[in-house]
Amino acid sequence: MFSDKKIKEYYKALLAKNPKYDGIFYVGVKTTGVFCRSTCPARKPKLENCEFFTTVKEALLASFRPCRRCKPLSHPNQVSPIIKVLVNAVEENPEKRWKEADFRRLSIDISTVRRQFKKRFGMTFVEYARARRMGLALGNIRKGAPVIDAQISTGYESASGFRDAFSRIMGAAPTRMGNNCILKASWIDTPLGAMIAIADDDGLYLLEFADRRGLEREIERLRKKLKAAIIPGETSIIQSIESEISDYFAGKNFVFKTNVHLLGSTFQKLVWEELKKIPVGDTRSYLELAKILKRPSAFRAIAQVNGANQLAIVIPCHRVINTNGELGGYGGGITRKQWLLNHEKLGFSLSI
Repeated sequence: MFSDKKIKEYYKALLAKNPKYDGIFYVGVKTTGVFCRSTCPARKPKLENCEFFTTVKEALLASFRPCRRCKPLSHPNQVSPIIKVLVNAVEENPEKRWKEADFRRLSIDISTVRRQFKKRFGMTFVEYARARRMGLALGNIRKGAPVIDAQISTGYESASGFRDAFSRIMGAAPTRMGNNCILKASWIDTPLGAMIAIADDDGLYLLEFADRRGLEREIERLRKKLKAAIIPGETSIIQSIESEISDYFAGKNFVFKTNVHLLGSTFQKLVWEELKKIPVGDTRSYLELAKILKRPSAFRAIAQVNGANQLAIVIPCHRVINTNGELGGYGGGITRKQWLLNHEKLGFSLSI
């Protein structure tokens, strides 16, 4: 999230088509659903219709598609023909899940694609395609539109494709939800990027960063386990966790009281409950947790349970590190893990 000062700076640069800001920020235009670079020749939107991003991935996950006039994916350096072909292929069929055979049909080497996309956009092609696909489905969550066609009636060429993408992630098209078990999903903006919250009226089932690798599979497992449909909306539980997350990032409160549903085995629940006991500003190693649970040889199993946590921050799996003091892994990314630990240490020192 940008400060008001930074937003005004970027908007001024957008109005002036300032080339010095090319690659520094991207702007999503809410009225058209596209994202542009600072020098886009198109008519400038009003400030209230702008949303600014520092990376292509952020813009894609926010459900914006590349502008055809300023071609933000081709700047500041002209991209290779391979990237052009694949970017166009994604736009023609954004819900497609790419496989090795697809690259062979295009006579494109997978390793070359991975290297070029990583260098140009800071992510692999698979990550790019996933971000585009997730952006389409999650965009509907963010906007709370009851019918997907209403959202995509202007701009998206494939309404059926969008419905398919939504169905694959959320489990059912909005017009076919029926009277099955219904969970609500909502978009929560944070300083570390957007998060997705899924809950019913009784508790929170999932809270994850929207760009987490494997999020689609997590949602699919949740949907199948509960035999539920997941639709855009809010519950009192979502309102509660949104408020608590806001306080957390503001450093006002590090305690979460929102009721949660822990879906897992007895052992998994034991580990997750132990994670909640790790004090703010402190850390534990997997081995230490194993000893606390009186299962000293189960530290690898505990690491797996830690990675299976679906309630980011609320169940503080980011407070678990390697025995040698290194951060170890984190589903939301190591950079976020370090930020969260630093944030909590600062907040704890201020509260003493």
